[in-house]
Amino acid sequence: MTVPSDLTTRLGLGPGARAIILNADDFGMCHAANEAITELLLDGHLDSATVMVPCAWAPEALAFAAAHPELSVGVHLVLTSEWTRYRWRPLSGGTSLIDRDGYFPTDVRTVEERAAVEDVAAELEAQLDAALAAGVDVTHLDNHMGSVYGLHTGRDLLEPVFALAARRGLPFRLPRMVDGVEIGTAMQPALDRATAAADAAGVVILDRLWTHPFELAGEGTDDEETYEQIREGFLALLRAVPTGVTEIYLHPMVDGEELRAAVDFGAAKRGYERLLLADPIVRQTIEKEGLIRISWRALRSVQRNVG
Repeated sequence: MTVPSDLTTRLGLGPGARAIILNADDFGMCHAANEAITELLLDGHLDSATVMVPCAWAPEALAFAAAHPELSVGVHLVLTSEWTRYRWRPLSGGTSLIDRDGYFPTDVRTVEERAAVEDVAAELEAQLDAALAAGVDVTHLDNHMGSVYGLHTGRDLLEPVFALAARRGLPFRLPRMVDGVEIGTAMQPALDRATAAADAAGVVILDRLWTHPFELAGEGTDDEETYEQIREGFLALLRAVPTGVTEIYLHPMVDGEELRAAVDFGAAKRGYERLLLADPIVRQTIEKEGLIRISWRALRSVQRNVG
């Protein structure tokens, strides 16, 4: 059985610490995401966020991050564009990265089957460089929809990710263990190989990566999941956090006309996640459980041997 690394010790927290990072994905996807995430970051309800640089509203998110270098903001590396009415394209123009309409593919399987490694490397570097050029003190890298992990065909695209992360001194969202991740225990051998490669490259990674269901259960039916039910599930997740460093990622957004025009489903769930992160009961549970909130900036310092 895989056990947590010595990351909490390297962070100065001690081997028995239960550390969490509350991260918001999809910063910059739309104004609804930016409005929610900036509010939550400034109010201290989030520990970090990651920007989808190719998206239309990324400039707003990048400008905010550049103006607030004290916050932990990373790059949400993008190789997919999943919605039907709102799409985005590569920055680098790599032909193996686009569908017939010139956008990123809607699904991860297509990326795994078609993307050329050299195109992936160029595109991911272009996304990071755009964030840095905007003045953002990038703290970490992660990946939209898990498109580099090889979850569907077994063909991962982690080599260019690790090369980029190592060269730029940035930690990357990769869990050492599959518990709490929707990929199943059969993936653990592949994950062990990936974590060994990350360690060899000197890239700091997580012990665990957790979230809760992306969709709202029973959406559009009489049995649609309520906010209170979502909160109970999230509180149970917090109580179950074990020793080590666990990222819990969510997608908080303002549930309104703009978001509902952009996405095919899940607008209500995104709105609930905004409420969830600011909920006093969530904060009280974190404190009662003795969970230690940290940011990706701290992991970057470990990777760069600072502090």
